[in-house]
Amino acid sequence: MTTHLKYSALNLVPIREGYSDMDAIDQHIILAKHLEKCGYERLWIAEHHNAPNLVSSATSLLIQHTLAHTKTMRIGSGGIMLPNHAPLIVAEQFGTLHKIYGNRVDLGLGRAPGTDMATASALRRNQHNGVYQFPEEVRQLLQYFGSETNQGYVKAIPAVGTDVPIYILGSSTDSAHVAASEGLPYVFAGHFAPDQMKEALEIYRERFEPSRHLEQPYIIVCLNTIVAETDAIAHHLATTQVQVFANILNGRMRKIQPPVEDLSTILSPRILTMSQQRVAQSLIGSDETVKEKIKNFLIEYGNINEIMAVSYIYDESAQHQSYARFKHIMDDLNQAKHITS
Repeated sequence: MTTHLKYSALNLVPIREGYSDMDAIDQHIILAKHLEKCGYERLWIAEHHNAPNLVSSATSLLIQHTLAHTKTMRIGSGGIMLPNHAPLIVAEQFGTLHKIYGNRVDLGLGRAPGTDMATASALRRNQHNGVYQFPEEVRQLLQYFGSETNQGYVKAIPAVGTDVPIYILGSSTDSAHVAASEGLPYVFAGHFAPDQMKEALEIYRERFEPSRHLEQPYIIVCLNTIVAETDAIAHHLATTQVQVFANILNGRMRKIQPPVEDLSTILSPRILTMSQQRVAQSLIGSDETVKEKIKNFLIEYGNINEIMAVSYIYDESAQHQSYARFKHIMDDLNQAKHITS
């Protein structure tokens, strides 16, 4: 039984229609301050490249910018796409962030490039071998952040001895095996790949091996979350989210669009159906509706330690209100001890 369910947030730093990339960065910082005031556990930023609707390509720089404008909340990557980067460079960057900002830095690692193959080729020196080298490169990072006695000739200065916490990200079952074998926390991308979520979580729990980093499994599930005064308002706001996934399916990288009254007037039946399937596990509705959805989710998927909310909402005020409502829902559930495995 989970006695306390933490809540956190993921942001891709999207550009809203009618706004600039600098506006998106400013809006991200305003959101970070709001989440910190609400008491969120952490805010992560996801790495994406060659995406004209997102400003999250230089992820470590945005993490530093966010750390500089917050005081207590953990800030990290959701994630750094390891095939794009030499582990030594990642360790040096995050070790430096740890030295400057202390134990507020998280390093979430993904095994996909986070972009198309042509862009991936422009990002790294090899021919996509990083995907297959992911387990070994995770172990390299663990060594780089480890004690002085476990270092080799090449050291990631100033990362040595910082023990920056590493989280393994996944959208299929592959990374569940890595997280379990290394005894690391596991984060599943339920916000865009819910199909293999149950199987992946079961693999992680069953195969988890305790390590010096973690004694027992720790699971974070990322879910699309839109909470409003009524179900109708929440579903109206969520039409922005459906448009985001429809644009991905259509191969279009449009800026974040305002909500619409009727999605069928702008999307084909096939794309609309596929987009809605991609967000099938979304927490959308009023406070009471979302509270019931969380309870049902935990019954279906078992023991979860943390829900990471991602909210594609065009209106900033509505987005902030949604995160505040989600915080109160989680506090109510924790206080009432309604969370069961």
